[in-house]
Amino acid sequence: MNTLTLHSGAFIETIKILHIIITLPISTASNERFFSSLKRLKSYIRTIMSNDRLSDLMVIALEKEDAGKVNLNAAVDEFAQLKYSIGDTTELKCTVLYASDFNILWIKVDKERSTDPVTFSSGSTLIIKDSRLSLRYDMDSNSYSLQISNIQETDAGFYRCDVNLGTNNKLSAETELIVRRRPFISDNSTRSLVVNEGQSVTLECYAGGYPSPKVSWRRANNAILSKNISIFRGNILKIPSITKEDRGTYFCVAENGVGRGARRHIAIEVEFAPVITIPKRHLGQALQYDMDLECHVEAYPPPAIIWLNNGIQLSNNQHYKISHFATTDEITDTTIRIISIENRQYGDYVCKASNVLGTTEVTVTLYETIIPVCPPACGQLPSSSHLKNSTINFTSSSFLIVLYLFFVYFNF
Repeated sequence: MNTLTLHSGAFIETIKILHIIITLPISTASNERFFSSLKRLKSYIRTIMSNDRLSDLMVIALEKEDAGKVNLNAAVDEFAQLKYSIGDTTELKCTVLYASDFNILWIKVDKERSTDPVTFSSGSTLIIKDSRLSLRYDMDSNSYSLQISNIQETDAGFYRCDVNLGTNNKLSAETELIVRRRPFISDNSTRSLVVNEGQSVTLECYAGGYPSPKVSWRRANNAILSKNISIFRGNILKIPSITKEDRGTYFCVAENGVGRGARRHIAIEVEFAPVITIPKRHLGQALQYDMDLECHVEAYPPPAIIWLNNGIQLSNNQHYKISHFATTDEITDTTIRIISIENRQYGDYVCKASNVLGTTEVTVTLYETIIPVCPPACGQLPSSSHLKNSTINFTSSSFLIVLYLFFVYFNF
């Protein structure tokens, strides 16, 4: 070996083969979690070696300089795990040389909850009465096979095969049964929030399932998140200073490739002071015709809205008609109709909205025009008082002209 090492450049493949032969461990276990120590490995091989010893084989060949880079425990754990989905069927096989001379037990161990082990079988007798469980002893292979059909989430855990050699003397091998589970959103995740504009907001979403789900965040209608992206990946989404534009529905989505994944809707309400917009700040209308002044209000909580003229709050009467239409919890459109405008009604009108976070007001100016404005005066006749005055004027000033035209018409 030393000679080969000195001339390693010429005998590369020969040296690799010798390393593999020297470091070759052989296991006859079917899905058994072993190799915890050299002593247990020695006892295990001596006990179960048979013609089927190559049914499952894991070979680890390590160069000396790479040995420290390998996590052997992780490699053995991955080898020993059984991964199934709900509804599948699995068979756990324990092969023991001279099995008929010893009592063989199949036991389930719950290491997370530290509860007492549950013995499923003793020898060829099934102790747990469950239609999904069956036990089969094969004399030719000296094996006891525990079959679990229609696997459920509760079947996950460590299953151990114990060989009782005598008082306080036994051999054990175990494997972990992992049940793939579709994602679910944990209860400690964020639900709905009501916050003030400008606050820092943290949304948290945690999910369970196997494999471990990946969590992402989206908004309804693929709206842009506060980070100017449409999808954010991670459990925690932070909004440093929330605005009213950030309000709405957020989706926490957990996916792991099993099933359709899980989704939670998180509604964020942002409380903010009223914001008022108006179509036009100056509107004109002829005397004795109606006119509508409009005001668009955004606020949450919903605000109280009033109209004022010369500092006096207006209400519904023969001169004014006020209406409010709420399209959402945050948006209200309000209109005041000035009926049969009189001279004294021209001037400034104030739309004022208030909630717990503040007060906002906007002024709309109404001025007089000669020609009626449509809408809202489309097809509208002047008020009756205006028509009366026009009739009086017609009778007194135009009668002689009409009479003169009548006389001229009949003489020609």
